[in-house]
Amino acid sequence: EKKAVEMQKNLDLCHLNATPSGVIALSYLLPLVVVVFGSLISYGIFQLSFFLIFFMFAGLAMVPALQKVPTFMANTWRIKASNQMVQSIFYLVTYMRHTSNLERAVEFAADHLEPPLSLDFRKIIWDVETEKYSTIRDSADAYLGKWKEWDAEFVESFHLVESSLYESTDQRRLALLDKALDVILEGTYENMLHYAHSLKSPMTMLHMLGIILPIL
Repeated sequence: EKKAVEMQKNLDLCHLNATPSGVIALSYLLPLVVVVFGSLISYGIFQLSFFLIFFMFAGLAMVPALQKVPTFMANTWRIKASNQMVQSIFYLVTYMRHTSNLERAVEFAADHLEPPLSLDFRKIIWDVETEKYSTIRDSADAYLGKWKEWDAEFVESFHLVESSLYESTDQRRLALLDKALDVILEGTYENMLHYAHSLKSPMTMLHMLGIILPIL
């Protein structure tokens, strides 16, 4: 059950029309087909029992690999979407500065972003149009829940953009929008610093083993 919940999150993130039970079923069915037909065809052509063993091990190796496909696709989706976070907040802020309408701002960002984040923003609007959520804010909050543990700065910036709708003066509204942009920029800068810092030790070790040690 715990594995199914995690897998469903990955499937929803990638907008895949599949279920955890379907993924598990395919991870056993496809290797079984490979083992049976691969072994029969290879043995019929080459008359060697080696291929029976080969396809047996190949089929067993495919089972965990196929079960990891949703996780791999979700991580790829997160990496590609993370590269567009700053740009998405910039588009939202740009539109909201002259027109305080969140739904139009999300649509504007979706039109100017590239996939995959543009698909996420279109899904926010789609869930409102199909009456899955009553307001654009409810739909956006449900989407942002997927990013809480991965990119807190993006979530905070988006909430600041939403909060600007309820400000009574233009000065306070514009200040919140500017703060939203500052939060995502500073968060991205901090993440880059941590990433560069974590690379320092491996690069030093590689330099010592690959360059200094051979020279010595």
